Amino acid sequence: MKLQITTSILIFFLAGCGADSKDSEIDKEQDNQDLPQNSGQLLDLTSKNMRNEVAYIPPQCYTDTIDSQDQVYNPCYSCHIPSSEPNYINDGDLQLAYIFPEYAQKNHWENLFKDRTQTVAAIADEEIINYVRRDNYKNERGEIILANILANVPSGWDFNKDGVWSGYTPDSYFNFDGEGFDRNPDGEITGWRAFAYTPFLGTFWPTNGSTDDVLIRLSDVFRYDENGEQDLTVYKLNLAIVESLIKRKNIMIDSVDERKYGVDLDKNGRLATAEKITYDWAPLEGRSMSFVGQARLEQEAGKVHLAAGLFPEGTEFLHSVRYIGIKDDGGIAIAPRMKELRYAKKIGWQTYAELEAAAMAEIKEKSDFPDRLKEYIGDVEKGISNNQGWVYQGFIEDANGELRPQTFEETVFCMGCHGTIGATTDGVFAFPRKLNGSAFQQGWYHWAQKDLKGLTDPIRSDGKAEYAWYLEQNGAGDEFRSNEEVINKFFTQDGKLLPDAIARLANDITYLINPSTARALLLNKAYKTIVEEQSFVAGRDATITPMQNIHKKRVREDQPTGIETIITGP
Repeated sequence: MKLQITTSILIFFLAGCGADSKDSEIDKEQDNQDLPQNSGQLLDLTSKNMRNEVAYIPPQCYTDTIDSQDQVYNPCYSCHIPSSEPNYINDGDLQLAYIFPEYAQKNHWENLFKDRTQTVAAIADEEIINYVRRDNYKNERGEIILANILANVPSGWDFNKDGVWSGYTPDSYFNFDGEGFDRNPDGEITGWRAFAYTPFLGTFWPTNGSTDDVLIRLSDVFRYDENGEQDLTVYKLNLAIVESLIKRKNIMIDSVDERKYGVDLDKNGRLATAEKITYDWAPLEGRSMSFVGQARLEQEAGKVHLAAGLFPEGTEFLHSVRYIGIKDDGGIAIAPRMKELRYAKKIGWQTYAELEAAAMAEIKEKSDFPDRLKEYIGDVEKGISNNQGWVYQGFIEDANGELRPQTFEETVFCMGCHGTIGATTDGVFAFPRKLNGSAFQQGWYHWAQKDLKGLTDPIRSDGKAEYAWYLEQNGAGDEFRSNEEVINKFFTQDGKLLPDAIARLANDITYLINPSTARALLLNKAYKTIVEEQSFVAGRDATITPMQNIHKKRVREDQPTGIETIITGP
């Protein structure tokens, strides 16, 4: 079966190599004359050479967990934990030691060592505010800029030189209705649906550099009834069923007549009115769940699969990473300008047994060949496979602030977190953290419709408040322990948590995760200098002064972190 999976992935990446070019090089050369000299459209992004061969190990993994007073901190547990099946990575041991191949024992993230104080100071507040407020995803006519460019793909982006862009073409209009569905200019749904979630720990908080949003889309078969008609209720039910399977919980829904769909959604033994999706998946005990509409028929035919903790094949995610927006009143918001647009699609199904076998094979390889580096299949055009059925692709700002495809190495940067750590569910961070049915619009909304203010500190399975627990274990609000604003707000001078601050956090997470206006301006400016340098392969963190709490040169082989007890995940 592993051979079949590998073959299907190779077919995906090699498809279309013989297609005819549709655009003349003369027309492209004429268009290029109108572009700025440093436009991303003029760059050759097709190289697969790696400046940093372990770009999949993120900068945060080089955090020095022991300070000058021998105090030990543990930010590592946010990613590296004893995992739950079908995540068989089970990498809680990485909390205890820096287990790197020899090449990775050197810290290659050189942007962490830079002092950007002067370049940041040279950028005026008004300049950065105006920059961040300009939309670089849609033009003034509401058209998706990248879609227009990719329709006549620049030659330097065309990996297989067939004149056609074979990867993902952005197609969300970020125009959401009252149920979180994205609508195109004609009012039709694009399939994308925004959802609200509690941001993942540390790096993902706006106070550490970026705002973001995430959309989900299931494949077409999940949007049609059994007669082949598009049905929004069918789609909403299937999304709720996926949510139930990922969270392994019952999910509230609007009242529906189960007789219309032929599925006992609430598992009460009869077809009637249902107001919830009941999670009840234990196939070894003869209990399973079913999608509705055409997806149910495809599931019965073995063409669509369902399992707890896994998304069905064809699932897509769209994740925009943005600058920190600043409102006229000084408040924090999601910005119009994107730093990155990240895309993922599940192109193949792997069973629990296959996922476990792959994880065990990787563990054995690490044991037998500890200095062997990971290799990834893919390219700038098709994206990169995580070897678990998903393909990842991304777009990032060029030196002028316009979005361009990420290079192979820039995309490898994304791979270490999606599929090779214990904290994700089927390689995904945000959807398991989606707000529950009691939230506004049952958690199906975009941050532009309602921001994070008033969201309470999530509660872990052990009863502890998740964000407060992170502060306690890490002694800071970021992995590098460099965010002085959070430290001063939440800790005494001797490192004790301030009860009043924790009490405010309990009722409103933005008290922790949102920066002040002054800090937001600095973070935006710092990142813009990286954009101007196009130095993403040296690190993307919006740092102003050189990081202190990191291993700047090398770590020893299997060097202990000083952490003695493995912390479990949420």
